Amino acid sequence: MLAGAALRKTGSSWEFASEAALEDFVWDNLQQLSGLIPLKRQYAVKGEICDILALNETRQLVILELKNTQDRYVVQQLTRYYDNLLDDKPFPEQIDYSQPVRLLAIAPSFHRHNLIDRKHTKLIVDFLLFTVAQINQDFHLQLQDTDTNQTWSIPITYQELDISTVSSNIPEPPQLLLDWLGACTGEEQQAILRLREKVLGFDERIKEEIESRNTIRYGRGKAKPVAELCYQSKTRQLIIFLWLPVPSSLFGNSKEVIGRIRLWTDGASVTDVGHVPEGLGKMKLQSQWDAVPREKRPHLMQSLSYKSLIPVPINWYSNLRDTCKISNSLESLIDLALFKWLART
Repeated sequence: MLAGAALRKTGSSWEFASEAALEDFVWDNLQQLSGLIPLKRQYAVKGEICDILALNETRQLVILELKNTQDRYVVQQLTRYYDNLLDDKPFPEQIDYSQPVRLLAIAPSFHRHNLIDRKHTKLIVDFLLFTVAQINQDFHLQLQDTDTNQTWSIPITYQELDISTVSSNIPEPPQLLLDWLGACTGEEQQAILRLREKVLGFDERIKEEIESRNTIRYGRGKAKPVAELCYQSKTRQLIIFLWLPVPSSLFGNSKEVIGRIRLWTDGASVTDVGHVPEGLGKMKLQSQWDAVPREKRPHLMQSLSYKSLIPVPINWYSNLRDTCKISNSLESLIDLALFKWLART
């Protein structure tokens, strides 16, 4: 199955949301795209970072450099990577260094300086032009060899975003959020947009703040948050956090404590919750732990604590205390988070 990608529209055309998004897609689909076998990505050698190292069927080393915009220095970059790698000769069991190394640049266009640099180098440097093409409702990554005009095309799993349902009283989503949503299903997109609209429309004191390139927070400053969206680039997953009663504080006669709760969702439904004070935490669903080799799994014991490695099923959480009686809908948990936020402000 082809991996999806984060895209964005620029005028009448489409592009990858970032160079990292382009690299993610090429890495995940490299074998189907080019027949090459992925070896390493973001490989550091002598202070330089190679985007992708790959092999062909004869173990010939191929060094790939990806550009999401035109760059006039790509041949110089590839030349340095070539020199550094031949000095160090990493991965000798996988790479046959007796064969010439192939250098491959992928970009939407090439500056004339690239052509001049390549003309006068003795190295094997191939240029591939890429475009993101929309054909009806489908998206494709198209590559063209600038020397042979040979072309390749593979589909991109992408759900075009429909923001026509966003209320006119709510600011348009920031570009960062649109970039993230491009990798989500249509159902997931609408669930996130409804969350955002409900939160921002609840109280004018609630603001939308971009904390970092991977985090958008909603609330009244850092001291009074109500929700947070985090994008995990490795899995291209958009993760929802709400400030809700911490599970461990709902047991018995304990005093209720509000904390940062991660939600595991299935479209607009919530399946599990877990107290994750910061970051993305170490919790995984039992099904995810089952996919980890037994010898590599930590000792798993489910609890209500933030130290638990398994989240709490939503029906458990709902039954811990009458004040948290909710359904498994995302909207129900948002309502509870907003109610608790209002009580704290």
